[in-house]
Amino acid sequence: MGEMIAIALPMVVSASCDTIMVFTDRLFLSRLGSEMMNAAMGGGLTSFMLMSFFLGLTGYSTALVAQYLGAGRKKSCAVVVSQAVIIALAAYPVILALRPLGHMLFEMSGITASQLAPQKLYFNILLWASIIGLLRNCLSSFFSGTGRTAVVMAASLTAMVVNMCLNYVMVFGKFGVPAMGIRGSAYGTVIGGLCGLAVLAAAYFSRENRKEFHVPEALRFDKIVMKKLLRLGSSVGAEMFLNILAFNSMIFVFYSRGPVTATAATIMFNWDMVSFVPLIGVEIGVTSLVGRCMGAGDPGTAHRSVQSGLKLGFMYSAVILVLFAGFPELLVKVFRPDVADNIFAAAEPTASFMVRFASLYVLTEALLVVYIGALRGAGDTLWAMGISVTLHWLSVGVLALLLAVMGVSTKAAWVVVVLLFASFSAVVYLRYRTGKWRSIKVVHPEPVLIPGESFHETPDI
Repeated sequence: MGEMIAIALPMVVSASCDTIMVFTDRLFLSRLGSEMMNAAMGGGLTSFMLMSFFLGLTGYSTALVAQYLGAGRKKSCAVVVSQAVIIALAAYPVILALRPLGHMLFEMSGITASQLAPQKLYFNILLWASIIGLLRNCLSSFFSGTGRTAVVMAASLTAMVVNMCLNYVMVFGKFGVPAMGIRGSAYGTVIGGLCGLAVLAAAYFSRENRKEFHVPEALRFDKIVMKKLLRLGSSVGAEMFLNILAFNSMIFVFYSRGPVTATAATIMFNWDMVSFVPLIGVEIGVTSLVGRCMGAGDPGTAHRSVQSGLKLGFMYSAVILVLFAGFPELLVKVFRPDVADNIFAAAEPTASFMVRFASLYVLTEALLVVYIGALRGAGDTLWAMGISVTLHWLSVGVLALLLAVMGVSTKAAWVVVVLLFASFSAVVYLRYRTGKWRSIKVVHPEPVLIPGESFHETPDI
């Protein structure tokens, strides 16, 4: 438990910082009107969706670095990062080429013209700066995999502070800076992310780190490591892309019901982000520890790491449960615009109901992310992808059927979706209980060479 807290707690703080950044952006913009807040959510989610495959692919570096570290092969840890950076650089032009697709999705969603223009603007700025997020993800994965999560936390804290200060100044026009509204919010997010990347890069290329992990020697293409990262990480990337696409589709289904339902859904998912994203820190901690233990050939300790992750996740989720169940009206009022807004007033009752009912699945979220993290850390990535993608797209189909075809109320549709999400944690638990993850071998320990012989690592699991 002590090891889990040492690794996971800084990642929880780091993920919370990223959550606060996004939450603050939408909170500031809500003061300008509900449609500005909705535009930031739609544009931000879509830019993240177009990056998500490559974020998931390079993010698997966490598990691979942890496995190499557990196997006593420190030189290979930095080699993994180099392959991830190569992928990120190659991905950037691909992401930019997909910009028209994002615009097409906005136009097809049926959002109002007053939301469409600022949503495109916010989306465009974030997409042009996507290389910052890709590189930041690569370096974060190295420090997560080696257990030095305090570095990731420091980078996230830096990004958060810079983002919040710049957003306040540029959105509202403070200290002589002209008010830029949603454009200023996007610029603040980009500059904050750049500062976070600078912190990670400084730590990665520090003298101590260069010496310990042989960083200069690792700045090269490695066929074996690249093949492992592509094969194991591709399923994680595909899972992340398909899940974000499903979540985006779910948002647009709500948005198609008009600005009132859109505002209620935006408020609900803003708070859902607060409940879920910090758990990603626990998931990364579990992935890192399980990967390290499996690399060392110790599945028993890997299992104990999972149990510690569950305890940590449940403690956090219990706090969220109390907030969602006991104070939903207060949470919704946080997003009330500065001027009277009929859309917000009409959406407030529905948003309060959605927040309160979401308290039913906050504890199952902890189960879901911990067991998914354990399976990924052990290398069981394909199955983890299958169950996660099935869950998200089934939810989209059910929501579209209920709202668009059957015409049920937003509240009734939300009840069904919440219950569906809660039920899937049992499926992930059953997969973990089979124990098949215990026999997966991703990397081999540092070989002992006999004079006159050479060692060639097999790329196969």
